[in-house]
Amino acid sequence: MDITKFTRPARKLLPLQKCGVVIVAAGTASRMGGIDKVMAPLGGEPMIARTVRAFQTCDAVSEIVIVTRPDLIVKITGLTAKMDKVRAVVAGGSSRQESVHLGLNALGEDVKLAAVHDGARPLVSWQVIDRVIRAANTYGAAAPAIAVKDTVKVVEGGVVKKTPDRATLRAVQTPQVFDFDLLRAAHKNVTQTGAQVTDDCSAVELLGMSVKIVEGDEKNIKVTTPLDLKIAELLLEEQA
Repeated sequence: MDITKFTRPARKLLPLQKCGVVIVAAGTASRMGGIDKVMAPLGGEPMIARTVRAFQTCDAVSEIVIVTRPDLIVKITGLTAKMDKVRAVVAGGSSRQESVHLGLNALGEDVKLAAVHDGARPLVSWQVIDRVIRAANTYGAAAPAIAVKDTVKVVEGGVVKKTPDRATLRAVQTPQVFDFDLLRAAHKNVTQTGAQVTDDCSAVELLGMSVKIVEGDEKNIKVTTPLDLKIAELLLEEQA
């Protein structure tokens, strides 16, 4: 695939293209101490329902695909039955990358922008979603991020090797949004090269592409431990 079309300078403001969202919720939740975080109650409803609703209420989103474990397909389909943007609930793969790939395959053929979001980030706001989609519409690739508060050390063998300038560091969140063709090319490249990536931005960066960073939200936390779930509950109580 010719990826040179993504290397040009930032495009001028364009009409908003159709954006499809892949919500990845197919993990085993190994750090949750036996809690199934996808269905864990949060603010009186399963966490995944709250995550999906954030995208349902965002005008910049056209359709949603949820990727989950096979045993949860029926439950999540029921939970999201009244959310008309949900196009499909599909089974995930053995890795996050494979799950994202399966989700992308389930999006409509007319989708031009693809957003990928962690199902375990239930407090994402429609404002963050809208901001990232519009940035990707202009730049081809975008992600939300927040400033790093702690001093970060590069450690090898238990010894500090380097202390990066904290002013240059950002903690990247999701949704991460890309030109659909660019994201497909990035995933194909990762598969062919066997590269190890931890998010979709990393896959795109391996093609030599730049990712536009926009303002994220400290409340857009990822629930990976029981403590995170408690923090999410407290944040919801503050909003009430």
